[in-house]
Amino acid sequence: MTSAVDITVSREAGDWAEDAEWLAERAALAALGAAYDDEEGPAELSVVLADDELVHRLNREYRGKDKPTNVLSFALTEAEEPEAQDGVPVMLGDVILAYETVAREASEQGKSFKDHMTHLVMHGVLHLLGYDHETDDEAEEMEALETRLLATLGIADPYAANHQPPDR
Repeated sequence: MTSAVDITVSREAGDWAEDAEWLAERAALAALGAAYDDEEGPAELSVVLADDELVHRLNREYRGKDKPTNVLSFALTEAEEPEAQDGVPVMLGDVILAYETVAREASEQGKSFKDHMTHLVMHGVLHLLGYDHETDDEAEEMEALETRLLATLGIADPYAANHQPPDR
């Protein structure tokens, strides 16, 4: 269940399709449904639909990488299992996508833009919930969960054709 999570999707930049907000919310809900325990209390997260310029700036400022990337996740809590205090929602964080990079990668990998975007939103939300891919074991666990969740939405395994995990 994910009824306790408020998801805000905003367009900041980029040539996103009309249904981009709906796709982002659907992807976030799928990830939350699998990895967030409603018993932890209410929570909030945001998905920002941006462009390469904004993501490049954020990537340089916060990660020290002077290039755009497909998705950035900024967790607002370091706790492995964040808990709401007195009904105040836990701010899980922000997921930010770069339109041009998502579009280029989808084309290069022979995927639909919508499927790739859905995968990256899920990937970002899972990062907010404590999943990572710094080690092989972590990557295997995260990729297996992503693949399973995407299948529930009718989306093929993004790792099957060419193993290119989302940019680290």
